[in-house]
Amino acid sequence: MSSDISVVICAYTEDRWEDVLAAVASVRAQSLTALETLLVVDHNATLLDRLTREYRQTEDVRVLANAGPRGLSAGRNTGIAAARGAFIAFLDDDAVAERDWLRHFAEGFEDPRVLAVGGRTLPAWESGRRPAWFPEEFDWVVGCTYKGLPPGRVRVRNVLGGNASFRRTAFDAAGGFATGIGRDGDKRPLGCEETEFCIRLTRARPDAVLLIDDRSVIHHRVPAARERFRYFRTRTYAEGLSKALVAQSVGASKGLESERRYTTRVLPSGVGRGLRDAALGRAGGAGRAGAIVTGVLTAAGGYVLGSIRARRGGAAFSVLPVPSASSAVAAGGPAGDARSTGGEGAAA
Repeated sequence: MSSDISVVICAYTEDRWEDVLAAVASVRAQSLTALETLLVVDHNATLLDRLTREYRQTEDVRVLANAGPRGLSAGRNTGIAAARGAFIAFLDDDAVAERDWLRHFAEGFEDPRVLAVGGRTLPAWESGRRPAWFPEEFDWVVGCTYKGLPPGRVRVRNVLGGNASFRRTAFDAAGGFATGIGRDGDKRPLGCEETEFCIRLTRARPDAVLLIDDRSVIHHRVPAARERFRYFRTRTYAEGLSKALVAQSVGASKGLESERRYTTRVLPSGVGRGLRDAALGRAGGAGRAGAIVTGVLTAAGGYVLGSIRARRGGAAFSVLPVPSASSAVAAGGPAGDARSTGGEGAAA
């Protein structure tokens, strides 16, 4: 059974070569067959050429060069422009989707009011297990679904970009993902581009429904470097910077709506569980409680600094229309006819 869903995977580094191949294979093995898989390469000529050769004979996989500036947002916009499907799903280049991933997305779109459906992202720790100190409430630090989100199929403010799908009409209504926010290769790990987009979408379409269906599952690889406390601090600080940009765009009331519940209900409960575990002599309890407190403080520090920069005009991002399909294809071409825009770098 085939679908009208195009899947976009953005890649930027040869270091994830095996991950990218696994991600594509998981899409091609779906119980509901994708219309196509688009691999968008972010300004990396070597990777672009290598992937083009890899999928030259694979009709349902196309390889494109990012037609915009470096970064994940522009890469996604390139994929959107080139996609042929009425629905567009996004999968991280270092993740694999379970077999019914697209099927559950498609079920969500049976309601015509639904413009986006996200899924559940589980961590695949390189070490083989979760670090004892790492709180589940902060799994978003490693790009995964965190403790505190409601289970089942539920309405949400925003979906998480590495495991999400949208009607094409969502981009007609709200434009593309904003550049200047979100991931840019190995630079500081910013985020929130999907949060900003989803808020902008519901402003453009107040009747829109956005869902998360926790049956649409992917497994996201967490490298050893991201299992360390140093990365935890860096990522939470960067999240604060990103939230400041979102608040600048959509206002603090909407931009921090979900975060208020998270910080006033979910995180205090997590600290309490950690302290209780520590009192009972269970491994990692004190560490998890301390990590939650540290994460809140570093995120708050990033938010304050990001807000000051925004007010001074030192931090900004732009929302551009999604490029036309013809320009995206001209920049990258279908598999077997890709052209490079040159350079090394970004997006994931």
